[in-house]
Amino acid sequence: MIWTVLLLVHALLLYFILRHRSRSRNEPPLDKGLIPWLGHALEFGKDASKFLERMKRKHGDIFTVRAAGRYVTVLLDPHSYDQVIHDQDCLDFHSYAKVLMERIFQLRLPNHEPAKEKAVMTQHFLGMNLCGLNSSMSRHMLEVAKAEMPQNQKDWKEDGLFNLSYSLLFKVGYLTLFGGEQNNNCSDLASIYEEYKKFDGLLTKMARGTLKSYEKKTAQSARQRLWELLAPARLAKGSGSTPWLHAYRRLLREEGVDNEMQTRALLLQLWATQGNVGPAAFWMLGYLLTHPEALTAVKTEMEALQLSPLDSSVVTPVFDSALDEALRLTAAPFITREVLQDKVLHMADGQQYLLRKGDRVCLFPFISPQMDPEIHQEPQKYMFNRFLNEDGSVKKDFYKGGRRLKYYSMPWGAGANGCVGKQFAISTMKQYIYVLLTNYDLELCDPCALMPGVNASRYGFGMLQPEGDLLVRYRPRQKL
Repeated sequence: MIWTVLLLVHALLLYFILRHRSRSRNEPPLDKGLIPWLGHALEFGKDASKFLERMKRKHGDIFTVRAAGRYVTVLLDPHSYDQVIHDQDCLDFHSYAKVLMERIFQLRLPNHEPAKEKAVMTQHFLGMNLCGLNSSMSRHMLEVAKAEMPQNQKDWKEDGLFNLSYSLLFKVGYLTLFGGEQNNNCSDLASIYEEYKKFDGLLTKMARGTLKSYEKKTAQSARQRLWELLAPARLAKGSGSTPWLHAYRRLLREEGVDNEMQTRALLLQLWATQGNVGPAAFWMLGYLLTHPEALTAVKTEMEALQLSPLDSSVVTPVFDSALDEALRLTAAPFITREVLQDKVLHMADGQQYLLRKGDRVCLFPFISPQMDPEIHQEPQKYMFNRFLNEDGSVKKDFYKGGRRLKYYSMPWGAGANGCVGKQFAISTMKQYIYVLLTNYDLELCDPCALMPGVNASRYGFGMLQPEGDLLVRYRPRQKL
């Protein structure tokens, strides 16, 4: 027994000696934390924003931390972001994406060609095809709104704004992108959304590999049920399929993906297309309702429109600024790359740092530029006109260190991996808010209510979600 213990101790010592790492010349400051191997993983996962703010105060705009055996270099200088965003030789986005695909969706696509997938997405989410998507989305928006918020309703109805926004926009998005014209059964939609919410609620733990045993069962049950519910979308043909879905399924078949993995890929796309729009619309509406001046300005602009807000000739600078401000406060994705080979990172201030092969690099625009007080005055405060000049034109000039910024807010990412569906997402939120503000009376149940706090575990995974909800009440607006 004692020899077994001694061998184990020696093996552990050997492991830590071989894995020992110190800061080399020209490398960023290294902070390994106190716990061997684990390092800062727990604090990083619990509240990444708080942790990285602490590291920034300690080390500056670039540093390397250890988390669960991996070394992650974090860059927080927006003037230097292009050094990471546009380097496709030394840095790679797809390796880490594959890890998450398997952890979260149990999806393996060995012959996957990201460039071909992006071409399909670009074809259907931009240009003339975007007009068709917007038209379909607008039609489904009115149908779902009438079903969920009937026009013959006379009394006030109460709901949580997050629940209302997420559920309604999820159903609209599903019908538009996955449902075709024949798969719009309301009970099926409700079932898909309920299972999706269970799955989404555990997504960050799946990504980090920190699920408890009972959570693993819940996640697998929701995943399995969603695969079953999404299978008809994979099999649908003709009017039962949307053009985007038809093209995506054809791509998967060309890559030799079997039926089981095709269905799993649809779950990935369901989350990718629906995981952020509902939460973003919640934050936008929530900020408007808790800031009467902002609500009045947006409603006035919306009610004055002579054409659909989705018409290409329609300009809505007040709405656009109000939305950009909501996203600045609540969009918090990581931009992550794997270091394929040693790279010298040239900072905007002239400093140079060596990035090691095998490490990861992470940008966190939420801290800077979005919440940087040097760039945005009173960054914690919602200011609906922050992105407007005094003459009402769009404000694009923001500065840090006396230099104009290329990136002053980055809710959609940037570069080759920026969000292809950005315009469609904006159109969806604009149509949703237009329908609510022009067809319904919508107000806070408690006029003094404040916005709920954020679920800190969601930092790094796109749009933040609230802890709790914001109670509202609504009823159809009486026509004069």
